Amino acid sequence: MAEQTAAAPKPRPSWLKPLEHPLVVLGELSMFAGQSATSIFRRPYRVGLLMVQLEFMAYGSMFVVGLTGLFTGMVLALQTVYAFGLFNAQSLVGATVEISLARELAPIFTCIVLVARVGSAAATELGTMRVTEQIDALETMAVDPLNYLVAPRIVAAAIAAPLLTMLFNAIALFGAYGVAVWAKDLSPGTFLNRIQTLVDVKDITNGLGKAAVIGFVVTMIACYRGYRAEGGARGVGIATTQAVVGGLVAIFAIDYIYTAISLSGPQQPAGGLGG
Repeated sequence: MAEQTAAAPKPRPSWLKPLEHPLVVLGELSMFAGQSATSIFRRPYRVGLLMVQLEFMAYGSMFVVGLTGLFTGMVLALQTVYAFGLFNAQSLVGATVEISLARELAPIFTCIVLVARVGSAAATELGTMRVTEQIDALETMAVDPLNYLVAPRIVAAAIAAPLLTMLFNAIALFGAYGVAVWAKDLSPGTFLNRIQTLVDVKDITNGLGKAAVIGFVVTMIACYRGYRAEGGARGVGIATTQAVVGGLVAIFAIDYIYTAISLSGPQQPAGGLGG
């Protein structure tokens, strides 16, 4: 009887591989974040690369952030005027809109724009460099890839996010003012006076701090996905998708954690409510 040779099993397609375990991904991301944060303080300081990334993230995102802020403020004013009109409380429209923008909507929507525009670009660039062995070439030339590629991006994101949040807040408030005062005939004095009375500086700084933290984290996630990409062009596409999805999930998770911590202290009633 002829000896039959067993055929070697065919390799499973890459799309049939088991999904990454969340704890493994979280552990690798934590180590990557720690190494990247440490590389920020390691010489040489890449000031030129930082300026390039700031131009791309901050200046390049101004139009999208401003346009998003304008329509966000307009629709928020429409909804708030309608809702408060049911209780004859239109005088609180301005303060409510500004508190909502400063504490939540401005930082969250700004970081969503950053994830869509900056996070996807960072993941694609680093992923392409990884699969074409450009990162390996940097290591061969004794250049720290984290210091050269990742550190300027995460620092620029932490700076650009609060700046864009302030822009979003200002344009959104202008849009809300236009709708409330010019379209819905709300008194300009009432709209602005309640803002000065009820909105505290802490509301604005809280939103700016939230934007800086979220911008830093989501850019770190995008860089991690791109840095670990493998499998050619398809692997780069997968890494970019994972970066955007992971960044969006991180935005809302960090938003809740940050808000819960900021509101955990004793709350004092805002002035002017009794007037």
